Amino acid sequence: MAVDVDAYFDKISKLSMTHRVLIFAATVVVLVGLFIVLIYMPKTDEIAVVESELSTLDKKITDAKFAKRDLQKLEMELAAAQDELTLALRLLPTTSEIPSLLKSITKLGNDSNLEFLLFSPEKEVTKEELYVEIPVSIEVRGGYHDVAMFFDKIGKLDRIVNVVDVSIIPTQPNSTILKTTCKALTYRFKEATKAQGVPEKGK
Repeated sequence: MAVDVDAYFDKISKLSMTHRVLIFAATVVVLVGLFIVLIYMPKTDEIAVVESELSTLDKKITDAKFAKRDLQKLEMELAAAQDELTLALRLLPTTSEIPSLLKSITKLGNDSNLEFLLFSPEKEVTKEELYVEIPVSIEVRGGYHDVAMFFDKIGKLDRIVNVVDVSIIPTQPNSTILKTTCKALTYRFKEATKAQGVPEKGK
C-alpha cells in the first residue's frame, strides 16, 4: 500500500510547535537507536575481536624477536666455543708428535748448557674426555740462569708444556751448580676426537 507522504507532512504541519519538536526528537532517538543496534554494536564486537587478534599477533611477533635474538646469541657463543676448542686442540700434540716433542725438550736443555741426569716419561693420565696428560720426570744439572733459560724456552714451545713440582738445590754447599728436579706435563688429545673431525694444527 502506497504511503501518501504529502498528506503525512501536511498533518505534521498542522500540529503545534511542541508536538513537532517531540516528533522530531522521537524520530532522532529511533534513528540513533537503530544505528547503535544494527551498525555500531556489531562493528564494536568485530573491532574487539580484531583488536584481540592483533594483540595476540603482536605478542607472538615480540616473542619471535626475542627468540631470534637469543638464538643468534647462542649461535655466536657456540661458534666462539668451537673456535676456542679448535685452537686448544691445535696446541695439543698428537700421539705421533709426542716423541719429537720430548726430543725438542731435551734439545732445549742441551742448548741451555744443562746436563740431563734424568729424563723419564711416565704413564699417561686421562684428565678429560678430550685429552690425556703425559708427565715427564726431569732432573738436570747446571747454573741458575741456565735453568731459567731452559724453563723460558719450554714456555715458548708451540705445544702446551707445563713445568711443575720444581726443586732446586746446590750440588755442593756454596756451589753455583744446581741440581734441578721437576715434572714437565704435556698433553695430547684422544684419537677419538680426531676421528670426529676436530682439525689438527695447520689443517
